[in-house]
Amino acid sequence: MKDNHSFPNRRPSTITTAATFVAICLATGFAYAKQTTNLTDDARQATSVEATNLTDGNQQTTSITEKDQRPGGERTALKNWEAGKTISSLTLRGYDLNKCFMSEPIPDRVFERMQGKSYKKGCTVSRESLRYVKVLHWNDKGKICLGELVCHKSIANDLVEIFETLFAKKYPIERMVLIDNYDADDLKSMEANNTSCFNFRYVAGTKVPSNHSYGKAIDLNPLYNPYVRKGANGKKTVSPLSARRYADRSKDFKYKIDRNDLAYKEFRKRGFTWGGGWKRSQDYQHFEKK
Repeated sequence: MKDNHSFPNRRPSTITTAATFVAICLATGFAYAKQTTNLTDDARQATSVEATNLTDGNQQTTSITEKDQRPGGERTALKNWEAGKTISSLTLRGYDLNKCFMSEPIPDRVFERMQGKSYKKGCTVSRESLRYVKVLHWNDKGKICLGELVCHKSIANDLVEIFETLFAKKYPIERMVLIDNYDADDLKSMEANNTSCFNFRYVAGTKVPSNHSYGKAIDLNPLYNPYVRKGANGKKTVSPLSARRYADRSKDFKYKIDRNDLAYKEFRKRGFTWGGGWKRSQDYQHFEKK
């Protein structure tokens, strides 16, 4: 089966709204004038108005020859979508922004990476029910990163829209690569503060597949938003163990998710449940949709 790039699972107007499109343009410091063709007339007009309002310096920057300014390594990373790599806004100039926020059926090259790892032998979830998602995100150092996820097709558009909004607002996400980069080891992925979604596995101590098994759950900035359970003896269990310092949610720290957090609001707006609101245990990194 060949890579099915011709039939991506994308919305008719790929960038969610004109406002989101403009915000992304402004966040990266320049206007994507050539990429408004997929938007409605109103959206194109709104984008044009906002682009005109950019500073003279930004307008002048857009005329710099791409060939002379783009670092070769970054161009290759963007073209091949080497998730985990950082790129500059200059490298993005002239690139179709819609290709940076999209979902598609699992390409062969991605499915090969998943074999024996997140897509284990005996996996009961069909490849056809899953989607490969590409997004841009910012890290806490102000760098633009290439991100990737595998999720269930029913939440693919939700995730694309959420991460468009988070990117436009420069919401920090440290890392977003497939959990297969960590041999589908959930603990290693969490310790690396890696945001991930699909991983065929059972709920601990049971034969019940977790929502991650179906690609309907996502763990966001997990090191700083750990799983916490308080036992009958009052002792706390924290996973990953290295995140114990972040189990105290009264403290302020980077990447923290609470009910005032933008990511929390965007996920909840689309019907996701937050693990941080559970009663018996709290999984602050976890959002799921059934």
